[in-house]
Amino acid sequence: MTLTEAPPSRVKAFLRLVAIEHSVFALPFAFLAALAAMTTAGDAGTPRVGWLDLLLVTIAMVGARTFAMAANRIIDRQIDARNPRTAGRELVTGAVSVRTAWTGAAVALVVFLGAAALLNPLCLALAPLAVVPLIVYPYGKRFTNWPHAILGLAQLVGPVGAWLAVTGALHGSGPAWVLGAAVGLWIGGFDLIYACQDTEIDRRIGVHSVPARYGVPFALHLSSAAHVVTFGLFVWFGQLVGLGWLWWIGLAVTAVVFVYEHAIVRPGDLSRVNRAFFTANGFVGIVLFVFALLDLVVRGGLRP
Repeated sequence: MTLTEAPPSRVKAFLRLVAIEHSVFALPFAFLAALAAMTTAGDAGTPRVGWLDLLLVTIAMVGARTFAMAANRIIDRQIDARNPRTAGRELVTGAVSVRTAWTGAAVALVVFLGAAALLNPLCLALAPLAVVPLIVYPYGKRFTNWPHAILGLAQLVGPVGAWLAVTGALHGSGPAWVLGAAVGLWIGGFDLIYACQDTEIDRRIGVHSVPARYGVPFALHLSSAAHVVTFGLFVWFGQLVGLGWLWWIGLAVTAVVFVYEHAIVRPGDLSRVNRAFFTANGFVGIVLFVFALLDLVVRGGLRP
């Protein structure tokens, strides 16, 4: 850093710590669940977008994810320091203090709970349960070879919570659970791929994961199987909420992306994991949301 360069602000450093831009992975499916609920579970007549509900869902999702990432980084900071791939993270280098990270996590948690309270009583009552897998996940790698399943459970909460935010009732929420399971398997399956990068170092320092316990080839095959089931659940969700041909076009594009993602990552070549994990994953979420939105507007009659 030169004398003319100012140090990064605490807020900017904290946002880098939690990778705030990666909210794009979860938000499209929360929006999809909310809009599907407005279309299929609303009153008779032309369904309309509840903009306040969508705003509160956005705030709740970003708050929950920010809390989860901050807690993850805090809990894992000593493990991160021992792994060359993660040794440059902000809590390891000191760019963000543990106190600042805890403060940011606390603020994010309050924002999440506040948004849940403003949505409806059911969301507020269930919000503490949604926090549990967010906290358990970073500890999972210390006691189970399957922390990826805990991450999948944490991701399931988003679509279900968004549906309940709109309806305020568990009755009739089956499609949201199907979509949530699809998202959970999708993210959990790619966490299997992502963990392959650290197989050897995890074994050396005692971190548990499927690749560390069963090997990279097994993890990649399991990830492929998880994504086959994911695709089937996306199909089922579309049938449950009555999505039409535009949704199926989106699914066709998603199928191509899934095949591409698994083709570029092989046991002997993990150099393109980030391309599969970040770029392609973000693309899948956006594509499915856009085609579903178009279908809900064109065929479902959804109006602003």
